[in-house]
Amino acid sequence: MAEFFLHGINALSSGFIGYIVPFLFVLTIVVFFHELGHFLVARWAGVKILTFSIGFGPELVGFNDRHGTRWKISAIPLGGYVKFFGDDSEASTPSNATLASMTADERDGSFHHKKVAPRAAIVAAGPVANFILAIFIFAGLFTIVGKPSTSARVDGVQAGSAAEAAGFKPGDLVTAINGSKIDSFSDMQRIVGTSAGETLTFAVKRGDSIIDLRGTPELKEIKDRFGNEHRLGVLGIARTTSPGDVTTERVNPAEALWLGAKETWFVVDRTLAYIGGIFTGREDPDQVGGPLRIAQISGQVASIGFGALIHLAAVLSVSIGLLNLFPVPLLDGGHLLFYAVEAIRGRPMSERAQEMGFRIGLGLVLMLMVFATYNDILHLAGS
Repeated sequence: MAEFFLHGINALSSGFIGYIVPFLFVLTIVVFFHELGHFLVARWAGVKILTFSIGFGPELVGFNDRHGTRWKISAIPLGGYVKFFGDDSEASTPSNATLASMTADERDGSFHHKKVAPRAAIVAAGPVANFILAIFIFAGLFTIVGKPSTSARVDGVQAGSAAEAAGFKPGDLVTAINGSKIDSFSDMQRIVGTSAGETLTFAVKRGDSIIDLRGTPELKEIKDRFGNEHRLGVLGIARTTSPGDVTTERVNPAEALWLGAKETWFVVDRTLAYIGGIFTGREDPDQVGGPLRIAQISGQVASIGFGALIHLAAVLSVSIGLLNLFPVPLLDGGHLLFYAVEAIRGRPMSERAQEMGFRIGLGLVLMLMVFATYNDILHLAGS
């Protein structure tokens, strides 16, 4: 086992520059907009903001703006935070001694003296900013680069496959899956790939008729162009492309925003489905990745092109926004949970209850980080 871990670390070290620069680029964009969401709504609500930091730990470089906020880049680039007046830590836990000694003017600019609704809005603004960022990135790619499309035509059916069992034949054209319109072969691949073990209903155009076929994708390990293994649902349908089959169409900005929102929802939907699958035993938790895996993927995607790297930033932005909404103390969702309880009770939870909640949240977050890093090293060791 030790040899596997050493191999994994060596694998990451060998591509350090190629991985770390794209990784920091992607992560910085996502973290900046997340914290900017908190910052803008806090300023709108009249909260005094002490610090806006990209990264944790010692400050590398920074400046003060005219409102007295310290903007800085810190040494550990694995996140960021906005610190409000009255906060005792970067996690926005209050300093009760400081809060009790505040003057009336100071309380007016204190985050913790605001009513529940403004506090909840400030906390929710971070994840919301991540979703908005993703929508605009996807929309920008659809507008500038265009939306590639290849018809969802069946050119071949693998013998003994789920597609053969479902009754697919060469020449079939898939027009919908479970009632959702299919515009391209990639649309079909994405749904099939994330639906292993689920019975799907395919609307198929065969000649002049529309028929329904029911098929269940099989879970198989597929290697991508970089040699990474992914567990995906597979039907056993082949699609051959010839000149003129693939079209790329630029989309007008209004339609691009709608497509960007749909793409963002797709990432949310499939992420939640995967997490639910882990708890029901349908999905393998070894696909959970952490910073090392993200760094590796960032380097690989960067080798494809800048557009692919920006697309990864959008996907990561959705993932971070969604993760932060989980009702775990220490995350934004945990704060929102406390505020919901406060709104129902008419008063905040006790200091002891909040402290215990944050300790539990910290433990859960640390366990997730350790588990994800363990997965990352095993993945790198096997690559």
